[in-house]
Amino acid sequence: MADLEDWQRPGPSARQRRADVAIGLGVVAAALLYVMLARSSGRLVWGVERSAYEHLAFAFAITIPLVWRRRYPDVVLVVTAVVFIAGQVREAQEVQFAAGAIFAAIYCEGAWGRDHGRARWLRIGVIGAMFAWLAVAWLLAVDGLPADAFPDGTGELPPLLSALISQVLLNVLIFGFAYFFGEIAWLSARREAVLVGQAEQLQRARAVAEEQAVVTERLRIARELHDVVAHHVSVMGIHAAAARRAMDRNVETARDSLTSVEESARTAVDELQRMLGALRTSDEPVTAPSPGVERVEELLDRVREAGLTPQFAVFGDAVPLPVSTSQTAYRIVQEAVTNALKHAGASTVDVRIRYLTRELEIDVADDGRGATTKVGGMGLIGMRERVGLLDGTVETGNRTGDTGGFRVRARLPLMTTVAK
Repeated sequence: MADLEDWQRPGPSARQRRADVAIGLGVVAAALLYVMLARSSGRLVWGVERSAYEHLAFAFAITIPLVWRRRYPDVVLVVTAVVFIAGQVREAQEVQFAAGAIFAAIYCEGAWGRDHGRARWLRIGVIGAMFAWLAVAWLLAVDGLPADAFPDGTGELPPLLSALISQVLLNVLIFGFAYFFGEIAWLSARREAVLVGQAEQLQRARAVAEEQAVVTERLRIARELHDVVAHHVSVMGIHAAAARRAMDRNVETARDSLTSVEESARTAVDELQRMLGALRTSDEPVTAPSPGVERVEELLDRVREAGLTPQFAVFGDAVPLPVSTSQTAYRIVQEAVTNALKHAGASTVDVRIRYLTRELEIDVADDGRGATTKVGGMGLIGMRERVGLLDGTVETGNRTGDTGGFRVRARLPLMTTVAK
């Protein structure tokens, strides 16, 4: 939650409001019954005879606000405090239920007050007013006390002081516990709200992560399908065209071209089966790994059979590569060569792999039409995505100079990739 200081506890639910009504009315009935029993037994706290209506009225007025104690805690606290003091001024207040009512009102204000800052000061004000009234009541009582007011006092302290201290301690305990428990209830509700909010955020984050994982997996599958299908189908198409042209003139050449078509088709089917098998059994390891940089020469051999003259060179000291880096390097070469076959009308392609200090550089250049290459095609988009996953860089564009053609240069970090 953004700002806990501004958090407001939600009001009571319909079920809680019904419970408040039932409990409040039960307390009202019990208070009225207690007043009747006290009058009948002569156990009046104040020792002053008031009419039954006044006793019952104060007992009703001090307890009936409890029906709305959680719905309108501010109003209930103020009303209860006013009735409490008024009943004591009139010496007609029943003490036991009245003390319980003021305790509940202070507690509910702390636990359910909408504005916690206001609730804090309202409780402090009411408690201060209670102690102020206690001081006034004692001052008034002291003036009217006879000399033998405490005939049974046998303690070490003066009787009047002892009575005053006991009253103060009793009120401190009542009001202190009411304030403390209300504060604890509010803090507990706030912590619960924070936990609920965090749980909702985690659920939303998990939903977003799951959705992102699905999107990422779809992109990965799309890249794999494009790399596998586009390359092999392009090679098959070139060999099929060569076979068609050579069918009537050179049967042996046509047979070789058709054999290459067959091999490319088998390779494409094998790789598709590997991918589909991995999708169906995600918990099992893929038996046929994706080709890596060590199979670039095999790729170029197939390109040579398709009529494109490849040149291949490796510079620097070869180092062991992580699987992801090796596969990405192979796919970059495969995509660049496929583009040279399909779109550029190239006759030669130059592939160079450089093992630099901190990077693996893949440089593929052809002598085709260059600008007509589909720079924004799905293959180059997938290439950039693959390189981006390894925190690498890729450059694509027309070659400068008289040779013309198109160039792809990618750099994959070695140390960063190994750390991963």
